[in-house]
Amino acid sequence: MIREVSAGGVVVFGNAVLLLRKFNGDWVLPKGKVENSEGLKSAALREVLEESGVKAKIIEYLGEINYDFKSIRENELVNKTVHWFLMRASDMNSVPQKEEGFIEARYVHISRATSLLKYEDEKAIMTKAIKAIKTSLQGSINEV
Repeated sequence: MIREVSAGGVVVFGNAVLLLRKFNGDWVLPKGKVENSEGLKSAALREVLEESGVKAKIIEYLGEINYDFKSIRENELVNKTVHWFLMRASDMNSVPQKEEGFIEARYVHISRATSLLKYEDEKAIMTKAIKAIKTSLQGSINEV
């Protein structure tokens, strides 16, 4: 079995979250492989930038997900761990990376984001991110 580590981000701007649409119509979060000698945070920020054109800052670590899939190239089972970070973008400009099969990069309202995502594990991370966003907003209100 091949082991693979990736990192990605739930990128927010105001009350909107960045989603990427693949050529097959699936909506996903930006993520990708951690390169040799690269940290998880660096990889997550790089992948978000590469796949969406969005430069973001990390707010907090959200957790990891694990799943297995069959590699088409090696015809072998791959065990993948993805580390997720909540991130904030400074604007809503985004450009999908067509070379990776993304045809659209769009910010959607947080109330719609979870239902649009294709994969259950990404839906779970989105739910966790929304809870963190709401907690952060509540903390900001209480500080006033």
